Formats: sequence, structure tokens, C-alpha cells
Amino acid sequence: MKQKRRKFNPEFKTKVVLEALSERLTLTELAQKYELHPNQITLWKREFLDRASEVFSKSDKTQKAEQDSKQETEELYKTIGQLKVEVDWLKKKLQ
Repeated sequence: MKQKRRKFNPEFKTKVVLEALSERLTLTELAQKYELHPNQITLWKREFLDRASEVFSKSDKTQKAEQDSKQETEELYKTIGQLKVEVDWLKKKLQ
């Protein structure tokens, strides 16, 4: 029977990578401790170091999403104002 692939959450990966970066234990010892292959730890470590700069900078996607959100909010407020004026005008006409 096939064995299911293990899936690791980001918290676990971060914990392992930070221990690997501290270099208190060798990769082999870490691999035995967490029941992983040393290559997996090396891969996670490389990915962590490659993406470390992204933590301190806002991504273009985030900035664009914020800008789109602000623009959409402004449009909605404009529409609400226009509808309010129309409702008030219609109320006056009905009286």
C-alpha cells in the first residue's frame, strides 16, 4: 500500500530552517531529529534565504491591491452620494 506524502506547515518549516541557520546541530542531526532528508532541509533553507528580502518590502501586488481598494471605495462613496441626492429630489417631487 502506498504511503501518503507528508505535508509540512510553514511554521514547522521555519522552525527547522532557523535551527539549521543557527548551526548548533549538523544537517544530519537535524534530519534525524525531525525525520527529514538533509536535502529537504537544504532546499527549505535556500528558499528561505532567497525570499528573506521580501519580508521587509511591500510587494507590488500588495501596493496595487491597496490602490485598487481605495479607488473602489471612492467610486462607491460617489455613487452613494449621487443616489442620496436622487432620493431626496424624488421625495420633494412626491410631496
